[in-house]
Amino acid sequence: MEIFPIAHIETDFPEKFGIPRQSGLASSLKAKIVFEPQYSPEAFRGLEEFSHIWLLWEFSEAEYRSPTVRPPRLGGNKRVGVFATRSPFRPNGIGLSAVKLEKVEHTPRGTVLHVSGADLMSGTPIYDIKPYLPYVDSIPEASNGFAAADGSCLRVEFPEKLLALVPAEKRESLRETLSQDPRPQYQHSPERVYTMSFAGMEISFRVEGELLTVVGIGGKNTQF
Repeated sequence: MEIFPIAHIETDFPEKFGIPRQSGLASSLKAKIVFEPQYSPEAFRGLEEFSHIWLLWEFSEAEYRSPTVRPPRLGGNKRVGVFATRSPFRPNGIGLSAVKLEKVEHTPRGTVLHVSGADLMSGTPIYDIKPYLPYVDSIPEASNGFAAADGSCLRVEFPEKLLALVPAEKRESLRETLSQDPRPQYQHSPERVYTMSFAGMEISFRVEGELLTVVGIGGKNTQF
């Protein structure tokens, strides 16, 4: 079977570091899915009736390396089978994400879906979309295995003079992203400064205990 991209996504993340580990963790993150021009508005008729959609996409910057991986949830120290994880390093680099559909827009460059809660790098190819159906797609009694979430988030300290450099419409999504702890889960040095690219800015921060402190913002502020 031959598959090909039908769209690509535009997000605030030009590189992998800092992207939330799962879709929906940072629900305020906005993104645009821009479809190829050959897909007419007819292909989207009725889509606006659904609140959420599934994205099938490509891990475009990851290659299959080994039958086992070290999940961040296990501290990066224990190996498990690749098929027991959502690691990007898979035999077929296919990703699956559920996102909230905010708006369907038909433009001269093609149809654009406005979504929130995406966990994708900007430019990622999209291979398919499907409506999310809660009556079959949600299984409340399902087991989370070793990936069970503890619900904890970091407190984010953002000095006012630095926060003022962030466009107002990006502040909530930036705070939410930082609260998810963008660091590799096996790195916990309180002295280390990490830098994350976000919406045309370089966000530098430290983490000590449960507190993340923003220490610098560089780069030119841009918006897609």
